[in-house]
Amino acid sequence: MTRLLLLALASALAWPAAAAHPGAAEFSADERARIASHGPWPASAPRDPSNRVSGLDTAIALGRRLFSDPRLSANAQLSCASCHSPEHGFSDGRKRARGLGEHDRNTQSLFDLAWQRWFGWDGGADSLWAASIRPMLAAHEMGSSPARLAALVRADPQLRRAYTALFGAPDDDDAVTVGLAKAIAAYLETLVSAPAAFDRFRDALARDDRAALAAYPDAARRGLKIFLGRGNCALCHVGARFTNGEFHDVGMRFIVAQGRVDPGRHAGVRRVKADRFNLLSAFNDQRAEGTPLEVSLRTRTVILAHRNWGEWKTPGLRNLRSSAPYMHDGSLATLRDVVRHYSELDVDRLHADGEAILRPLRLTEAEIDDLVAFLETLSP
Repeated sequence: MTRLLLLALASALAWPAAAAHPGAAEFSADERARIASHGPWPASAPRDPSNRVSGLDTAIALGRRLFSDPRLSANAQLSCASCHSPEHGFSDGRKRARGLGEHDRNTQSLFDLAWQRWFGWDGGADSLWAASIRPMLAAHEMGSSPARLAALVRADPQLRRAYTALFGAPDDDDAVTVGLAKAIAAYLETLVSAPAAFDRFRDALARDDRAALAAYPDAARRGLKIFLGRGNCALCHVGARFTNGEFHDVGMRFIVAQGRVDPGRHAGVRRVKADRFNLLSAFNDQRAEGTPLEVSLRTRTVILAHRNWGEWKTPGLRNLRSSAPYMHDGSLATLRDVVRHYSELDVDRLHADGEAILRPLRLTEAEIDDLVAFLETLSP
């Protein structure tokens, strides 16, 4: 009897190496270490050395107001919030974005931007403030101009005071445009994903908290094992934000319409190199060139390659429930559609050159359910 009790006690103390109840996934020491690498979360957003008002409360307050100000658009009817709605995870729920015209790409969520080094599906901007300039000036988005934006600042006494306190007199049109974008960027840096069920599970796993671990669904545990193991999803979706921030060909179409294509990263590299507001410009507030933390180094060294054609930035996986539809063109309506895409991947659509890291997962319907269950635990 005593021996049986000791065995039962030893089995109970073996959590989480042993399943808590039928259907609960077991995790090896290696898997536990890899789970731990996806946190902790939330983290403190870093400041942007290229933006001298990054992290300043007054800039954040101004940026928050500007984000919802339709006067920044040519028709005075569209604001940043028109496409990046908080109710849709700072996206818009559309297949493709619509400003003054329809876009070829899906509206990306704005959470966790402070950690990114390239912005947009194609990485066509090298800073958050440069990425904030583009929609204001693009003809098919907000359609404004530096002259129009500067005139607005000069004509509005309250806006002029707020701008001048941060950047000085609004004398130069381009400088005013950059200043407005830097204030908006300061606000966007504060949009950090809330902790989700996965984070509570990860933290509970680290401290061997059986009660907290029991709250994590069995299906999500099984999906997590697929994510870490045969799915190999964690190869690109790494770290606490579940992204490596790089660009990959994942077998998605780049033909937009008959006779028209979207080259993805190939166009993005060309655009960032040609952007007069990039980190190589005088608008970069970081002047310590040659230091290990020189942010413009990425722009100096990025090289256009043939393999960039049809590559898209790996998105973070947090807040997925609120940012449907998915992929760069919004062509996949649900998370299940996304998982099925990788399960049935057509390898003939992938680049012939470079390292081949994707293979069809050939998941069963139950395994698809499990992987989706895990992905859903990355949303609050």
